Amino acid sequence: MSTTTVRAGRRTVEVHRPEKVLFPADGFTKADLVDYHRAIAPHMLPHLRGRPLMLERLPDGLGGPGFMQKDTPESFPDWVRRAEVPKEGGTVTHTVCGDTATLVYLADQACVTLHRWQSRTDRPHHPDRMVFDLDPPEDDFEPVRRAARLLGDLLAELRLPSALMTTGSRGLHVIVPLGRRHAFDEVRAFAKDAADLLAASHPDRLTTEARKAARGDRLYLDVLRNGYAQTAVAPYSVRAREGAPVATPVSWDQLDDPDVTARRWNITNVLDQAAANPWEEVPRRGRALGPARRRLDALRRDAAASRAAG
Repeated sequence: MSTTTVRAGRRTVEVHRPEKVLFPADGFTKADLVDYHRAIAPHMLPHLRGRPLMLERLPDGLGGPGFMQKDTPESFPDWVRRAEVPKEGGTVTHTVCGDTATLVYLADQACVTLHRWQSRTDRPHHPDRMVFDLDPPEDDFEPVRRAARLLGDLLAELRLPSALMTTGSRGLHVIVPLGRRHAFDEVRAFAKDAADLLAASHPDRLTTEARKAARGDRLYLDVLRNGYAQTAVAPYSVRAREGAPVATPVSWDQLDDPDVTARRWNITNVLDQAAANPWEEVPRRGRALGPARRRLDALRRDAAASRAAG
């Protein structure tokens, strides 16, 4: 088996079978994934540090079976950080990525996609992110663009800052930074109430119906990622799809660009977008939901009164 060594920060990481093709339609190899992880590390690592990860691994590439991995294998090197967090009936030990060497090692393990928790290891029950996943019924980005504008307007009315990220699949994530004062149940309830209010205002376009058969041709406002141990794709992570698309932060101004779609960026062209720092205007400190909850409840009461009045 062929091997090569790669310098990653202060460590040298051994990469096995670097010529292994992971994306057959595009010819992208494990070496390409390693090179991408090394290049994107300065932009990606701040979004990973301190967070439990779920690893999406494809040992034989897109053409073979893949699997999701929560528990960190004993075979991982000692220098790969771990975090033991509670689960029902016990604990689970997740991988935590805080340096370039770990990113490179995960690429060597054919970990194509990193899915991160909404909370950090020091306070796992208190998220610092609230996520709305805009999931269109078909591979059409225009409904996503419209829904993001509607949701962004609602969040602005609630005085909550928000950020956009393409998923690298079909939709967008709208992310609200939080101050870790609220537990997951409270955050998920807030997200659901906000999504329900928006869907009720646009019933022909939007839905919060979890059953696909009941959605019809409406876009699904998914808030289920706002739960303990639930994950969402990490910023700048590669998706297991042809073309090696990347989940990419974008600015609200970019939403009107017709060239921006869920798979606009991939491992060959995302670095310039990352260097532009599209989330520069997003506040570093998260918000508490108390004032926003009062505003949201007032909007819900007004909407209920309007419906009752006919």
